[in-house]
Amino acid sequence: MPSGEGRWRPTALLLSLTAHPSVLGWAVPIRTWLIRSRFLLALALLTQACTSRPAARHGLVIVDDAGDSVLAPAPARRIVSLIPATTELLFAVGAGGSLVGRTAWCDYPPAALAVPNLGDGINPNLEAILASRPDLVVLYNSAQNAPAANRLRKVGIAALRINTDALSDVARVSRLLGRLTGHLREADSLSAAFDTALASATPRPPSHRPKVLLLVWEQPPMTIGRGSYLNELIERAGGENLFPDVTASAGPVSIEAVAVRDPDLILTAGTGPSAFARRPEWQVVRAIRERRFLPISGSEFNQPSPRAPEAIRHLATLLAESRR
Repeated sequence: MPSGEGRWRPTALLLSLTAHPSVLGWAVPIRTWLIRSRFLLALALLTQACTSRPAARHGLVIVDDAGDSVLAPAPARRIVSLIPATTELLFAVGAGGSLVGRTAWCDYPPAALAVPNLGDGINPNLEAILASRPDLVVLYNSAQNAPAANRLRKVGIAALRINTDALSDVARVSRLLGRLTGHLREADSLSAAFDTALASATPRPPSHRPKVLLLVWEQPPMTIGRGSYLNELIERAGGENLFPDVTASAGPVSIEAVAVRDPDLILTAGTGPSAFARRPEWQVVRAIRERRFLPISGSEFNQPSPRAPEAIRHLATLLAESRR
């Protein structure tokens, strides 16, 4: 090894072989020597480029909640989040600065409103997404979003379909987003703090658990079922879903069935009961006649997020007041 060299350089050796035909150790025609010299020079330049080029960013193979294996960038630098829950979690783990697109429903934290609004999260606007030049797109795991995910992957953009339906998804999805953005330590801290806050926010089960109709649509009447995040909140707060036999996240019910089950309370979204409470057909329900409503508002009741403990405490207070 020549003095002053820190390591063997294949480039230097290859270049030396092109100096003169006699170096190769045999007599060759000058034309053949030139061809070989050019080949070796090209090989040397390629070798030099491979050894001196900065290493490409590594990717992660993620199996999303739809069961698709997706090569995602790590860390992702330009993210379109088309789920309100993942938008909130990206800010919570410290990756909000990587967001370049959100849905019209992503309203928390307030800083999310500064991110460009790309419209709906179901059957999204692909032109608007592509114009944002993302390297990662997060979609809700719905069959309606499968075509969009496939089209994005065909043009080289990682697209993940993710479930955000339960309290358990908060820690799971936050860790996934932490891995994808280089904020795993922050995600682990958030998950640990969330588990502690969730345990402290859940009161002891009361001796009487009020039966609550979780009414989310009026015509036709639709109720939240056992497979919903809001069902989890009500149960942790000390209430009982009037329709626990609805196994999906939501389902239709009849006014007659509501009257037979006789709810103690009716939970409604918004600032208060809508016009349905004044309709004659609803007066067969005792809770309607007695105006026993639990009005809630705020996205903390709509999506699993670090704010869930706060939502549980609020509901627990309302339920306790209803028993007085």
